[in-house]
Amino acid sequence: MVNLKGTRLKEVKGAIIGEIRGVDELVRELRGCAFGAGRLAKAVDIYEEMLNEETTKFMGIAGALVPAGMRDIIAEMIRERYVDVVVTTGANLVHDIIEALGEHHYKIKEADENANVAVDDVWLREQGMERIYDVVVHEEAFARLEDFIRSVFENLTRKNGDKSYSIRELTKTIGENISDRNSILRSAVDSEVPVFCPAIADSMIGLHAWIYKQTNDLRVDAFDDMKELIDIFCEANRTGAIILGGGVPKNFIFQTALIAPPREEGQEGFDYAIQITTETPEDGSLSGATLEEAKSWGKIGAKANAVTVYCDATIALPVIVAAVRERRRE
Repeated sequence: MVNLKGTRLKEVKGAIIGEIRGVDELVRELRGCAFGAGRLAKAVDIYEEMLNEETTKFMGIAGALVPAGMRDIIAEMIRERYVDVVVTTGANLVHDIIEALGEHHYKIKEADENANVAVDDVWLREQGMERIYDVVVHEEAFARLEDFIRSVFENLTRKNGDKSYSIRELTKTIGENISDRNSILRSAVDSEVPVFCPAIADSMIGLHAWIYKQTNDLRVDAFDDMKELIDIFCEANRTGAIILGGGVPKNFIFQTALIAPPREEGQEGFDYAIQITTETPEDGSLSGATLEEAKSWGKIGAKANAVTVYCDATIALPVIVAAVRERRRE
């Protein structure tokens, strides 16, 4: 370590991968590297510390991670209590349910050298398929989703017609009606991990809830979840956040720290934070906002152990989880 006018300098050490036998060994080699490699290695170290300490771990899931193939990894993280609280978009829950109902997502194999999907979207429409980058899903899957969601709503109103549900209670009820143990929602029910979805109206679940409400009395309080989430934060000894993408889940997690009292003198905000994003901060977007910026709000603690990994979450998340699992098996 070298000090240069108050700046600490550490020699870059290139990774040697000739004898590497596992993911964790590779990540440990990346500790001496800079750029994204060094940040990825730091993320693994932070996550390991979060798991070793008595930390309540919040995970924010944005983007189309379930259609991309991250469903099983996230469900396994929930079952093994690598996370304690999930905040996600409605779209990821929609696609989780679709898989749980026996439908599937299909990858488009043909893509040009610039990674732009070579496909005729008008033709896809004519074939009854919708596209998410290089993934397609059949319209029939959404028809099955509608039938399933409606049956859940009908059971709710038949049993407790006058009851008002929080969104978290609604996601739990949906999970209880899923038999697929690899489902994110089912895994959350089995592991008693709450799933929050603050922007659920911005999804097929929300759309079908609105349609159902035209002729039935379905009551959902969109604000009730905030108390439960804030209580979880306030009751935690230490708190950590794993943010995949950003968006609404990121802010819904971080805003809990705004009204929570400091747990100790001068200790406010999250103690740990890992953000995986492809966005940069120049346009002022929340997904690109740095974790350092969050310190100005008191969302991240001044002394928090935190890192932003600029990478596609479908690349970084499996590597981080695999490396941490290897360490914990040692």
